[in-house]
Amino acid sequence: MADARAPSRLYLASGSPRRAELLAQIGVPFEVLRAPGIDETPAPGEVPRAYVERMAREKAAAGRARAPAGAPVLGADTAVVLGERILGKPDDVDDALATLTLLNGREHRVISAVCLMRGDAWRLNVSETRVRLRDLDPATLAAYAATGEGLDKAGAYGIQGRGAALVATITGSYSGVVGLPLAETVALLEWAGVPYWQ
Repeated sequence: MADARAPSRLYLASGSPRRAELLAQIGVPFEVLRAPGIDETPAPGEVPRAYVERMAREKAAAGRARAPAGAPVLGADTAVVLGERILGKPDDVDDALATLTLLNGREHRVISAVCLMRGDAWRLNVSETRVRLRDLDPATLAAYAATGEGLDKAGAYGIQGRGAALVATITGSYSGVVGLPLAETVALLEWAGVPYWQ
């Protein structure tokens, strides 16, 4: 656990309610900073891991610009990857269904990067989890897509919600699939002196 003698309030540079819930779950005192919008378009030729790392750094840097000087700021990004293809958030229900059809019965990777900045110093950790969806019939996939749950989620499903019924196996970090790998995050909190279990 972080040293309680020097507590530092964390600033979360993310509007994701799931990341906020995970931080709250482990007792981290934090405040949400809605950082300015970041262009999340992958650079030409950028591989998925490099993309996720860059996004986490850029989000943390954007949050740092709005946080009190020297305060610890956490940025994170998660990508669902099939082969080397990054599957972003769907545009609509039809796009969600197309993504789910692509993932149906197949294993994919969920890569989550977490970057913590404090002053001019920063560290970054990455989690990679393998997820296989069940082999489902088109009607079942369409019914899930129609719930709208996956519309704001990379890969068009939410493992922490109804989308859990789509998943056959998971190898790695469950919290990383949700959007904030906790083991990697806690290591960064300890480095920065941010308390948890509060």
